[in-house]
Amino acid sequence: MNPASELGSFLMSRRARVTPTAAGLPAFGRRRVAGLRREEVAELAGVSAVYYTRLEQGRAHNPSDAVLDALARVLRLDATERVHLYDLLHRARDRSTAASAAGAGEPAAGVPVRDGLRRLLTAVGAVPAYVLSPAMDVLDANDLAHVLVGAPDPASGGRLNLARHVFLDPAARELYPRWEDVARQTAGFLRFSAGRRPHDARLARLVAELCRHSPEFRSLWATQEVREKSYGTKSFRHPVVGGFDLTYETLALPGDECRSLAVFTAPDARADAALRLLGSWTAPAPTGTPADNAHHGFGW
Repeated sequence: MNPASELGSFLMSRRARVTPTAAGLPAFGRRRVAGLRREEVAELAGVSAVYYTRLEQGRAHNPSDAVLDALARVLRLDATERVHLYDLLHRARDRSTAASAAGAGEPAAGVPVRDGLRRLLTAVGAVPAYVLSPAMDVLDANDLAHVLVGAPDPASGGRLNLARHVFLDPAARELYPRWEDVARQTAGFLRFSAGRRPHDARLARLVAELCRHSPEFRSLWATQEVREKSYGTKSFRHPVVGGFDLTYETLALPGDECRSLAVFTAPDARADAALRLLGSWTAPAPTGTPADNAHHGFGW
């Protein structure tokens, strides 16, 4: 994933979605492009058309913060897209960072989750929680998260990868009644993560695999949408307890290889009852009860 070419692709995709009317320009005559022309973006941002063209072509690596702010304003970027723009630019021009980051991402998946986080996952056992890598590998999880999401993936070294789960596992389309929304969020998060870690070998292999095997992912990846999954609501249709919604908070873990902690909570009585029932499946088996019956086949 070349940051310079990614920067140009991102700028073109954002330019294509801004209409002349939205940008305050008169809309008349036939136009060959759906959104703004390069010359129009350059004029509105206060830069030369030649310079802006070089940016889209990945040949200009040193725009000032003022220029980036102007482009973000003209292209109507939201907060996440603005961060992504800065990420792409900084990675493209910072050769030393790019060199030192080569191969990054393997430690994020390979380093064990520290004991303190493991104890935290156990302590919040009444709600699903897991530790996530930048490539969406579930590095560790409590029992309720295991039961909620499903089994680990042998292709991910015995771990569940949520992106592979969403796009390549047919069961995901049953588990998520709003699968299209989950798919867009997942592809957008991977795009955002790739902007932060363009030399992450694990992430690059995952994106390549999904592009090969999932037409839906390939199409979503090409849109250049970026999402930061910090909080929100996710709908489930679990084979045991039926349909319910959970809210989630995703917390960054400083000093932990860009890992994050995702915690789900019940926003209403229906969801609370569903979690309680699922939790009963994760409870230790009573004395004399075969251990393999305790999780009913849903545990890891």
